Amino acid sequence: MNICIIGTGYVGLVAGTCLADMGNIVICVDNNKNKIKKLENGIIPIYEPGLEDLIKSNVKEGRLRFSTNLNDAVTNSKVCFIAVSTPQDTDGSCDLSAVKSVAEQIAKCLNEYKVIVNKSTVPVGTAEKISEIIKANTQVSFDIVSNPEFLKQGAAVEDFLSPDRIIIGSDSPKATEIMKEIYMPYSQSENKIIFMDVKSAEMTKYVANAFLASKISFINEMANICEKVGADIEKVRLGICADERIGSKFLFPGIGFGGSCFPKDVSALISTAKLNNCESRILEAVKYVNINQRKLFIDKILSYYNYDLKDKTFAIWGLAFKPKTNDMREAPAITVINELLNRGVKIQAYDPQAFDSAKLIFQDKITYTDTSYDALDNANALIIMTEWNEFIRPDFEKIKTSLKDKVIFDGRNLYKHDLMKSFGINYICIGSKFSEGINVDSFKAC
Repeated sequence: MNICIIGTGYVGLVAGTCLADMGNIVICVDNNKNKIKKLENGIIPIYEPGLEDLIKSNVKEGRLRFSTNLNDAVTNSKVCFIAVSTPQDTDGSCDLSAVKSVAEQIAKCLNEYKVIVNKSTVPVGTAEKISEIIKANTQVSFDIVSNPEFLKQGAAVEDFLSPDRIIIGSDSPKATEIMKEIYMPYSQSENKIIFMDVKSAEMTKYVANAFLASKISFINEMANICEKVGADIEKVRLGICADERIGSKFLFPGIGFGGSCFPKDVSALISTAKLNNCESRILEAVKYVNINQRKLFIDKILSYYNYDLKDKTFAIWGLAFKPKTNDMREAPAITVINELLNRGVKIQAYDPQAFDSAKLIFQDKITYTDTSYDALDNANALIIMTEWNEFIRPDFEKIKTSLKDKVIFDGRNLYKHDLMKSFGINYICIGSKFSEGINVDSFKAC
């Protein structure tokens, strides 16, 4: 089937490439000429395991190409996927300006019946707005479908090609049949494809992300309580996760969630609730706990040094909001580093993939090192912000020798207290009894 993907960001590029790999003829369109030129030259703007090889193989086979010509892409496609950015607006709501603009452009290009699929994350009722815009600009028939993505950064290619579910929201039997054809490779897997009305599909995406975000904020709040009462959140976590009704996914204490989805989707759902005169007390709490978790982590560092960071140098391991990506959108590292910089701290940072993203944010305010161990040179302490695999089993003797103050502040709970004690390293993490050197009474944990 001939398909066009409008928007070559994270969702659009992964979706377009994977749809091409399923045998479709796909044109990925973007108004960013520089980005398209790079893609045509094999330069991939995002880091995602497996994506680069998949793009190159499908381009070689002629199933995938890139263009800035929206008219050509729309007129030569049966299905048009909208995959443009929907960032958080200043009031917390979802900014639909890009989606609306694309809808108007599509309308002016329609030459025959098309299925227009919204893959961008949008609030309930967006399909109706898109339909109104298109109807105002064309007499050609069309149908709107909601097909939200559920891709985890770092595993997006696998998620698309081997999904746990595919949500298709359609109010048109004709459009539904076309979507069935696109996703035919999955139709033999029972319950893989779930059909529903458009509004329910739009809502499903937000509810899924809000629930996962709630699990993260919940375990972080429990971790904070554990610190105050002298319990160990890791032991508590193992105890509750053994319950089949609870499970273990997204129940790892840390410095909170970041990225392009959870923060803005929670805020957008809160905004939707307000617009419809509904309370969203749980979601408000989820958002508050997540933001506060970063502040609490910073306060651990300040408390350890008696709130005096003069002439201190800290090594940072991890800048991306999660491993296996170079994405720093809403990354906790941004909050922590900015606060430390404001207090005159020198930062030496290492991340396997996120340096280009970090340089756009911090410029030359921090030092970027070639290796994780280079970041330790002349540093007082190590701060772990992202759980990259290479950080899980480091050379602790080398860490101890390099750090002036022999202390690790771990925002991802990678290590065990007993192991750190055996190396003579003071270890301060999330949700566990404090090591020597930190004043529990001064720490504002709750």
